[in-house]
Formats: sequence, structure tokens, C-alpha cells
Amino acid sequence: MLTQLRQDHANMARMLHVLQLKQKALVAGERPNFQLVREVVDYILDYMEEFTVPLERVCTERLQALAPETRDLTEKLSSDYKALRQRLMRLSTDIDMILMDAVVPMDRFAEDLRAYLDAHRAYLRDERELLFPLIRQHFNDSDLELLAQTLPEGAAAKLERLQQAYPELYAELRETAEPAA
Repeated sequence: MLTQLRQDHANMARMLHVLQLKQKALVAGERPNFQLVREVVDYILDYMEEFTVPLERVCTERLQALAPETRDLTEKLSSDYKALRQRLMRLSTDIDMILMDAVVPMDRFAEDLRAYLDAHRAYLRDERELLFPLIRQHFNDSDLELLAQTLPEGAAAKLERLQQAYPELYAELRETAEPAA
């Protein structure tokens, strides 16, 4: 179960790395492939809805029932997630505008993208360093089974769907080295 969560984190880190490469291109004055950026953002938004929301709900409810002292942490993670999703939605709107050739200040967009990347990496770090140890400590086999039922299909199936739905993104992921954790 925790192995699957770690794999999902690694996959998300690769997505964020692709976005970071595009953000660095923007800062350098280059125009990245905004259609690819659109694919990454769409994929992450879909993933958040399919994976993060159900997982967060199950983890939060179960952890608070088993260890009420985790309430502050689980509420902080929930709040951080909502703020992260709002940042990503703003970026999504800006990407739509860019793709429609509307005027969007690229320096502001690059800064917003950098801030989103920093926030998402911090969120993943908090999950890895704070939430995962609590899951390991408090969840029994039936809790882990419930959590496993909440997870999306395995990484291989996810990548297969990714290849079909987002061909440019999949090609970019295959060419991009996996970032250091």
C-alpha cells in the first residue's frame, strides 16, 4: 500500500519536473510548448480529483478516528491541498488564455508556475514525511485495504491511459530523467 503511494509520488514528481523545465524555459525568454503544459495541468487536475480527494477523505477520517491528535495535521494537509488546487486552476485559466493568444504577462505566469511547483513539492514532502509515517503507525490491515480500494488503478494502467490521452506528455515523460526526490 505505502509502496503504491510512493510510486504515485514519484510519478507526480516527474510531472512537476516537466512543468519545471517549461517554467525555466519561460524565465530564459523562450516560449515553451503550451499545449504540453496544458496536458500536464489537465492530467494533474484529473489526478487530484480521481486520487487525492478520495485518498485524503479516507485518510483524514480514519486517522482522526484512530488518533485524534492528528486532527491539526490532517486539516493542514487538507487546507494546503485546496490552496494547491486553486493555484493550479488559476494556471489552467491562464494557459487557456495563452492558447487563445490573449495577452498574459509571461513573467507573472512564470512566477505563478514557480510558486505552484514549490507549493506542490512542499505538499508531497509533507505527505511523505508527516502523513505516511502516521499511516504506517496507526493503520491496520483492514485500514490499509480500505485505503487501497481508494487508490486509482496501478501505475502501469495509469501510464497506459496517459499515453493514449496525452501523447505529447507521455513522450516528454519518457525523455525526461526522473528528478531526485
